[in-house]
Amino acid sequence: MEIKKVWEIYFSPTRTTKKVSTLLAEETAASLEAALEEYDFTLPNAREAFPQIHDNELVIFGMPTYAGRLPNLMLKYLDTIEGNGALAVPVVTFGNRAFDNSLIELRNILESHNFHTIAAGAFSCEHSFSTELGAYRPDWEDECEIKAFARRIAEKISAGVTNRLKASAVEVPGDLEAGYYQPRDRKGNFIDIRKVKPSTNSKCVNCGVCARVCPMGAIDLSHVTSVPGICIKCNACVKRCTKGAKYFDDKGYLYHKEELEAMYGDRRAENQVFL
Repeated sequence: MEIKKVWEIYFSPTRTTKKVSTLLAEETAASLEAALEEYDFTLPNAREAFPQIHDNELVIFGMPTYAGRLPNLMLKYLDTIEGNGALAVPVVTFGNRAFDNSLIELRNILESHNFHTIAAGAFSCEHSFSTELGAYRPDWEDECEIKAFARRIAEKISAGVTNRLKASAVEVPGDLEAGYYQPRDRKGNFIDIRKVKPSTNSKCVNCGVCARVCPMGAIDLSHVTSVPGICIKCNACVKRCTKGAKYFDDKGYLYHKEELEAMYGDRRAENQVFL
């Protein structure tokens, strides 16, 4: 089967999923000698449409893992996508803990919207809450793994993706009945951070960067200390603020962040690929 174009399509508030998706798509396209095109649906206005995909194309589809699943406020948009028989590689990133059930969720969504998944991957990246969990990942070692995975995808396609393979979704681990990962304190009590929103300190110069990078459009551009919309705790505003003016100070949020750093900060979570 000849692939005419490789798409990199992704949601990536802190740009780590973008980096993984871009590396994978670029290397795959180069190996297949195919054109490359990008579609970033991180910001709200990009979710008003979806690109026209054809059956002689391959889509590298990247999403981050939030609480062991895909970001739930993206599910409505994901229900509007259409693959038109294209091949696809679902890719999820996770913050050095686990991808839990996000990969199987993304695979199932793609399959249900007329994509044919032929490979899949889960890659550890810097956690959105932290600069310690998975710090600086994806790093050089990850990049080598991603590029090697891309070449294996290209080899599989070049060897001939048969009707049998197209009809059979790539096998990935997961259990969608398990629900979302729920943080707890050391007594086993749930920590509810769903309504937590970022604060702003005196370093703020009201430049508007935080509002412009917010994937939910939750921050008031004219007065960025105000967050009237829904916050998904992606930390785009925190990590991409040029002044270090955005932060979270909720006690439950900070407890959860510190517990994650204590439990998973010293390890290097492994990437996993499926073909």
